[in-house]
Amino acid sequence: MRFENVEFTYPGASHPTLNGISFEAHAGQTIGIVGAPGSGKSTLAHLIPRFYDVTAGRILIDGQDIRDVTLQSLRRSVAVVQQDTFLFTTTIENNIAYGDPWAKERKIERAAESAQLHNYIMGLPADYETVVGERGVSLSGGQRQRLSIARSLVLKPAVMVFDDSTAAIDAGTEHRIRSAIRRYAKDRVTLVIAHRLSSLMHADFILFLEDGRIVEQGSHAELLERGGKYRALYDLQTRPADDLEAAE
Repeated sequence: MRFENVEFTYPGASHPTLNGISFEAHAGQTIGIVGAPGSGKSTLAHLIPRFYDVTAGRILIDGQDIRDVTLQSLRRSVAVVQQDTFLFTTTIENNIAYGDPWAKERKIERAAESAQLHNYIMGLPADYETVVGERGVSLSGGQRQRLSIARSLVLKPAVMVFDDSTAAIDAGTEHRIRSAIRRYAKDRVTLVIAHRLSSLMHADFILFLEDGRIVEQGSHAELLERGGKYRALYDLQTRPADDLEAAE
């Protein structure tokens, strides 16, 4: 997947949300994206499945401009897991298999296992046949996010985008999910957008966005050594709570 000098401006806006975004990622690579709220992280994610079209530049997957393929084929190849998950009033099994209604039971269970949701489901009276309420009201925020992750894993897309999709999940569970997802990521591109640096420190390289531009990029170790904005954010997130209270 390649971004070539991508620019995007929302209709009616006077300034671009993204400007001059260029990077390349190969199958098997994980790219971390971090930045302050409003820096353009989610907008970047939404351009890949063409929720919006770029204003300038282009995005290519396997050398093809994504505007030259059908939306149906593109969205079969790109899965975006967002922080807010839409669930239907139906069984857990049907919610996980939403993108692939003909998925076999074992495939659904493997996806749930990787998303660290299988054991919880098997503890329910009707396990995978349990009906969740409208918008998943009967599940916690973390459980809804894990179900959404399982839904994307069933599809086995060429590009997986996790847009702050583990924000409601505890660090230990997130680590187990990340380890399981590595098995799926061997032959696909994975983008991880997060506020917690611990969620993307494992990435092959990290993009730091500010005002719609990439201001720093490199591996976690390289960015720490550089001592710039990424290092400042890392120091802030890893400072002991008592130090932060003293600073206030």
